[in-house]
Amino acid sequence: MERICRLLNQALAPYQAQLSLADERGNRQLTVHDHLAGITLQRTVSEFQLQEQRLLVDLVDGLHRDLQIAEGRLQPCVIAALQQRQQPQGTFA
Repeated sequence: MERICRLLNQALAPYQAQLSLADERGNRQLTVHDHLAGITLQRTVSEFQLQEQRLLVDLVDGLHRDLQIAEGRLQPCVIAALQQRQQPQGTFA
């Protein structure tokens, strides 16, 4: 897990990530701190998310988006609009 934590810290710089010990279900608490050591984000993540490369990339992408929202650089309504544009349009008969 130390390697995963280092990767998260590199990916989320200048923020610092910290992973708790696994609970009985294998979940860990991921805490992201700002430069003043304040908690910016907290997420519960599964062991599988941290070990499967594709899921780890998705996790980091989501954390980047959430950090932009926390910093006020991205509004949640913009994300919703982008997601709606990316969904395939259904065809109606």
